[in-house]
Amino acid sequence: MNALTVLQKRSEGLNKKLRRHKAAKNFFGKASLIAHDLRQKSSRLLAGAGLTGALLLSPLTIPALTGQTAQVVKTESTADALKRTLAPISPHTPAKLEADQAGKIEAAILAATGLSAKAVLDGQTLNHQVGYIGYEQHLRRFPGDTLLEHDDEQIAGVAPGLGAWGYFARSKSEFTTQDYLREKWYSVAQTLYLPNWNTDFVHLRDWYKYRKILVVNPANGTAVVTVLGDAGPAKWTGKQFGGSPETMKALNLHKGPRKGLVLFLFLDDPENHIPLGPVTQKL
Repeated sequence: MNALTVLQKRSEGLNKKLRRHKAAKNFFGKASLIAHDLRQKSSRLLAGAGLTGALLLSPLTIPALTGQTAQVVKTESTADALKRTLAPISPHTPAKLEADQAGKIEAAILAATGLSAKAVLDGQTLNHQVGYIGYEQHLRRFPGDTLLEHDDEQIAGVAPGLGAWGYFARSKSEFTTQDYLREKWYSVAQTLYLPNWNTDFVHLRDWYKYRKILVVNPANGTAVVTVLGDAGPAKWTGKQFGGSPETMKALNLHKGPRKGLVLFLFLDDPENHIPLGPVTQKL
């Protein structure tokens, strides 16, 4: 038996003898509680110290300071850009644009929409590029077409006669998406009042048929790509142009008098890349 074992046995024997006395019991009880409390506190302290040490040893990531102030870029909508740039330069009465006026308006439209709008195209020009547009009825797209087959603005009704170029399709079975879009987004111009309409009828009829037209409401910046689908309106109406129910709705001119002043320009699109309908972004 080694010395350490002997000392341990003596210590245990002495503890047993001491615990038989009341004063000794109280002392050892308090000492045990104090030791237990110290162990718990020490554990908490060590845990806290470990956490603190981990935090101190962890690399601190600080956002790089560039010395530049972040700027919020506000994107201007196409409509806002058209309204801002066209309202100050567009005549507010029906007019045939002078060359310098047309150039400024064409440049503003190109900058805002990416569209090449022209007052004169292939040597052709209308009697007005600024005028009042009126709310038209739906056109019959093929033999047997009815109002119920038009999916929007049925309140407009269907015109009793055909458009200037007849039906958009020879039959319902031949009716295509292109025909559907042409009637939905058609416009009307007074081609019948062109000075050479009667003398050069065949050429002008074919040139103007479904010619792409950009209609812009400079008061609110709305714009619609349309095709010429009919001729008119009559001079006595006081209007120079017409728009399909959907076109007028897109221009926000489908309520109240259903009439408003617009810009009416040819679109230079020989490859037929520009889609019909409202212009909501730069193309």
